[in-house]
Formats: sequence, C-alpha cells, structure tokens
Amino acid sequence: MTDEPTDESRPDRWIELEGVVNMRDSGGLPTRDGGAIQPHRLLRSDNLQDLSEDDVRQIVEDLGVSDIVDLRSDTEVSTEGPGPLWHVEALTHHHHSLFGDGRSVTAEQALAMPEHSKRATRDAGFWSDHYLGYLAARPDSISAALDVVSRSTGATVIHCAAGKDRTGTVIALALDAAGVPHEAIVEDYALTGERIEKIIARLMPRELYGNALRHQSVADQLPRPETMRTILATVQSEFGGAQGWLREQGWSDADIERLVARLTS
Repeated sequence: MTDEPTDESRPDRWIELEGVVNMRDSGGLPTRDGGAIQPHRLLRSDNLQDLSEDDVRQIVEDLGVSDIVDLRSDTEVSTEGPGPLWHVEALTHHHHSLFGDGRSVTAEQALAMPEHSKRATRDAGFWSDHYLGYLAARPDSISAALDVVSRSTGATVIHCAAGKDRTGTVIALALDAAGVPHEAIVEDYALTGERIEKIIARLMPRELYGNALRHQSVADQLPRPETMRTILATVQSEFGGAQGWLREQGWSDADIERLVARLTS
C-alpha cells in the first residue's frame, strides 16, 4: 500500500494560455501538517514574451496576479525586450537575476549548457551541481524573490526562460519553507518533463536561445527527479531545510512565518 497520490487524485495545476507552455499553479500541493498550498498564490512559468491579450486578461483578472519575479539575466531581459505584462499598471515587476548584475550571459550559460563540460551529457549530477551553484552565487536574488512572494497581495509568477532550472530552484525553496514534503516538491519539479519538447520549441526561434538549443538533445534538458532530491537533501543537511537557509540570509522568524502564511492560509 502506498500513500503516493494517484493520477486521479492529483489536481490539474497546469494553466493553459496561448503564449506559454510551462505555467502552473503550486496550489493544491500538500503540507506536512495536513494543509496545502493555496491556489493563486505561487505560480511558475516559462518566459512571458508571447502572451496574447486574452492571456494578459486571464493572468490579471482570473488568476489575480499582482507580482512578476523575473530570474533571467540582464542579457536575456535586454535582448528579449519588454513583454506584454510590462504595460499593465496593476502588476509590479521584480528583476532578481541568478547571474551577476550587469554580467554578459550567453544562451549556453542561461540555459545551463556550458560550451566545455566534463560531463558528456547533462545528467542529474550536472543539474544538481548547477542548481546548488545558484544558491552559492546569488542567495541575495533567491532571498529577494521569496520576499516578494511573502509580501504579495495577489498571486506571484516566478519565471525564467524555460521555467525549469532557475525557476525550479526558487520554487523548491518556497515549497520546502512552507512545509511541502520533499517527494511532492520533486514530483512538481519533474512535471516540467511533460512539456519539455514544447518548451524547447518555444525557445528555438528566439535569437538568443536558438543556436544553443540546436546542439542539445531533449534528454539533456529533461528534469530528473534525483536532481531535486539532491538539492533538497543538501539544503536539509547543511541548513536544516529552506527555513534554515533563509535564516542564514537574515530572515527573522516573523519573516518566515509571513511567507508560510502567504502560501498556506
């Protein structure tokens, strides 16, 4: 007998819009105390450049989004230019890059595809090392992104280019801090695999990403459950979990309680 959720019991958290392929709501994910992440509090997404007018309406009116957290590099933001949501006065945009401010970033670096790697393929070990690098290099940006979530008056959308790596790392810390069991976080992370071909197809025509992606296989970009298990286990062993990590960044107990309450109540 297993207490793993069945396909029938899992809520459908995908948000189907014309201009994105990897947007979903964290609402419905269980917490260890018997609660759940509340709907329309924490959304994750691939890049938001292609949203239609109806998409924008749904994001603002139906989903109640008030804040957008953009984890992309300065290079990506300037190359891609402002998307449709930048013109919506009701939204607040927060840019918290997981690369150094002002640093020129290639597509390979943005999508974790270094030109020279000791690994023949991007396996689970490669990705876990890379994600832990985000925590080491830009704890300020990750902390700031989670602070936005904690103070938001509506839903917060966290996104990067694919909505997989940078977004996956920040979302995982938010869910861990809120008390979501590790296996549920792992499952949520791996869910992007259902859309990986569509994600790549969206990025391929874009000037910044296309050439880099042509030299990669779908398998190289597939999110692997063991990657996220490693991240969560490392944060647990080194900091006592995401809440301990946040305390290392200067968060008070009241700050953490505000984040947890925003996500769960």
